[in-house]
Amino acid sequence: MSGPARRRLAAALAAVTALIMIPPPAVAAPPVFRHPGVLVSTPQLDFVRGRVNAGAQPWRTAFDRLLASPYASLSRTPKPRAVVECGPYSKPDNGCTDEREDAIAAYTLSLAWYVTQDTKYADKAVAIMDAWSAVIRDHTNSNAPLQTAWSASSWTRAAEIIRHTAPNWPGAGRFATMLRTVYLPEVVNGRANTNGNWELTMMEATLGIAVFTEDRATYDRAVGIFRTRVPAYVYLASDGALPKTPPGSGIDTRAEIIAYWHDQSTFVDGLSQETCRDFTHTGYGLASIANFAETARHQGQDLYAEIRDRLRHAMGLHARYQLGEAVPSWLCGGSVKRGLGPVLEVGHNALANRLGIPMSSTRRLVEQQRPEGTNNLFVAWNTLTHAENPH
Repeated sequence: MSGPARRRLAAALAAVTALIMIPPPAVAAPPVFRHPGVLVSTPQLDFVRGRVNAGAQPWRTAFDRLLASPYASLSRTPKPRAVVECGPYSKPDNGCTDEREDAIAAYTLSLAWYVTQDTKYADKAVAIMDAWSAVIRDHTNSNAPLQTAWSASSWTRAAEIIRHTAPNWPGAGRFATMLRTVYLPEVVNGRANTNGNWELTMMEATLGIAVFTEDRATYDRAVGIFRTRVPAYVYLASDGALPKTPPGSGIDTRAEIIAYWHDQSTFVDGLSQETCRDFTHTGYGLASIANFAETARHQGQDLYAEIRDRLRHAMGLHARYQLGEAVPSWLCGGSVKRGLGPVLEVGHNALANRLGIPMSSTRRLVEQQRPEGTNNLFVAWNTLTHAENPH
């Protein structure tokens, strides 16, 4: 049996297992999808364009930095591969960085197009997306699901803006086929027994693909997994003495839970499953939680109402220690690895600005880090798109 055939069989078996382990989600998908609607919406983009054109801050500086970045270059040469091979921490890196950065470039150029209305940016975004959709066929090695998720998260944001606001994209159908056949099978069933940032990013990518391809069943499946993963990633005292566990993970006993939470045995509101691993990976998870809820909101579904307490406590806890608050001895043995990254703007805008929840530590860190740029994986330009955005 060939390698691709083995992977398809493994994916099919995983799908059957996942269907057994995870109960069918309540219907969540909208009767009519709203476009553009992956992370950003038309009202949000119009707000951004107005603020940039008015020279208002922080949007003007954020946009200037976007335009000055290599991702906005009109001379960029995409580097598509038929097979992208990514091991742990992208070792080996056979197309991993190229794929992620080309996807971020497509999103960067799509934002540049919308703000300036200069079609040269839209044309370049299309050229990059068309180059990949003509070539990519598979992702391999141990980091394939995460690599696929990171790239698809950026691809779908770019594709939504270009397909629904730019003058013309003849290759949009082929790009949708690429998302359905190359990317979706790697992410749609999640990965319950990994660190939580994996599955959260996989669900962010799955939801984006579902919106772009108008796949209601996939949308519902992503929401179903998201609703179980978020409580298993961020602890609240109302969960009981121990955190919840991801369905299908096989993590059951107290010892297994503590080991899964990187040897943390004291649990407080906002603690993440990866807090004692490091803040960088925790930030990936928090970013995907907020990004997922933001996309769902654009589709008419309020998931913030379900996750707001977990997200606000998690952002606040990590913001305090990122800002330099002394780490108590009960937390991660009295030492944390900081490095939260540009990951708070979307969640902060949703909770503090739109919902009016006081978040002093989070606001302080967000304002200190502005303008947020990109983590070169899947987070990009969130100050531009979401800072104080009322829509």
